[in-house]
Amino acid sequence: MARELKRQVAAELHQQLSKLAAGQGSSGVDRATRRQRGRALIEDAVARWSDGYAQAHGAAPTREQDRALAEAVYDLLFRAGRLQPYLDDPEIENILINGCDDVWISRVHQPLRQVPPVADSDAELVEMLQDLARQHGGGERSLNTASPTLALRLEGGMRLQAMTEVTPRPYVAIRRHRVASATLTDMVKLGTVDATLASFLAAAIRARKNVMITGTQGVGKTSLLRAMAAEIPPDERIGTLESEFELWLHTLGHLRQVVPMEAREGNGERVDGRSVGELTIGDLIPAALRMTLSRIIVGEVRSGEVVPMLRVMTNGEGGSMCTLHARGPHMVVDRIAELCLEYGSHMTDALAYRLTANAVDLIVHVSMVDETALGGRRHRFVSHVMEVTGLGESGRPALNTVFGPRPDLGEPRAVPHTPPNCLDDLRRAGFDAGLLQSAYGSWSAPLNLRIGGQR
Repeated sequence: MARELKRQVAAELHQQLSKLAAGQGSSGVDRATRRQRGRALIEDAVARWSDGYAQAHGAAPTREQDRALAEAVYDLLFRAGRLQPYLDDPEIENILINGCDDVWISRVHQPLRQVPPVADSDAELVEMLQDLARQHGGGERSLNTASPTLALRLEGGMRLQAMTEVTPRPYVAIRRHRVASATLTDMVKLGTVDATLASFLAAAIRARKNVMITGTQGVGKTSLLRAMAAEIPPDERIGTLESEFELWLHTLGHLRQVVPMEAREGNGERVDGRSVGELTIGDLIPAALRMTLSRIIVGEVRSGEVVPMLRVMTNGEGGSMCTLHARGPHMVVDRIAELCLEYGSHMTDALAYRLTANAVDLIVHVSMVDETALGGRRHRFVSHVMEVTGLGESGRPALNTVFGPRPDLGEPRAVPHTPPNCLDDLRRAGFDAGLLQSAYGSWSAPLNLRIGGQR
């Protein structure tokens, strides 16, 4: 019934908004007006259904049933349908959909568990995803035969990736950033870093060091990037480049001048091997450089855009940041080189290594130990901070482990190892070099793990 009422209301709403737009002489109506009109039409539609139900069954639905139906219709029309309760639950970190009736969720410090279907058919699931794409408002995003993949940001900052046509069934992965407006102080409370490392990273931002945050999916790279960005002086003018907005630095209020840029997908047609209308992060970087920005922050470097990003780091004032997927800290240099080779046939390993050595000052690697299957917790923490000290032997960037784990002490988290070459720059930015003298950092005890570590 909710789906049927949604179709009725959608048709009535389209007629109303078309007349309203024509009367205003505009091409469209803002989201608030759409939802206000839609809410009124939903209430009318539910009232008509309730009257018909009472006549047919001799008893009227309860007020709670009417309200539940109205909310279900509203969710189908303006939100995420039967997915919405999971999106509204702040404890849920991941939603994985392998077809309409194979749905899994993971809550904080809990393993994956299966939940009821979010649609009655795969076709209905695809229809819901198409509705979400239309509501996105970020360019030509769609899910169909011509465009079998879909990437979206959802209300509340969640990120959705969907695939169909190239898979047997529609597959969807939704991930929540639970730490939406974190600072480095918050990262200390969460156990991601200790006070010593937080002070070091804050000084690195003030000293305008170029930082690359690395790690695997879901370890907290974006949250740490957001926390480090909170250390940027509020009057600096910065630019953010993302495939879908996740950092939200332009809405958090700390920075007064943020130029947020979001990549745009094409319309499915291809000319000269490229989707028509597509704008990638790499395409946006040259325009960003003409916006008089003191720093550029890229939410995630995934492909050949790493080359213009490294050039920004090399040629700019310093202080730019990005994230990159890498399984281990010592794989980062080769991972950067792999992405550089996607930039063009003229790129070589040697040139990629030289770009990296000239551009990146610090690599901050984030790790996770998941013991939820053992009744434990998910531990997310910075495990390494590597300083890039120029080209080393055999033409590869030389790395200096400033912070790293101490397995001999049962400590997998980052604690002081070797003072950085840029220590004087950090001291000028207010860092107390004496903090690096403690082999344990500021941790009160080694990480409490069920397997490994010391208890």
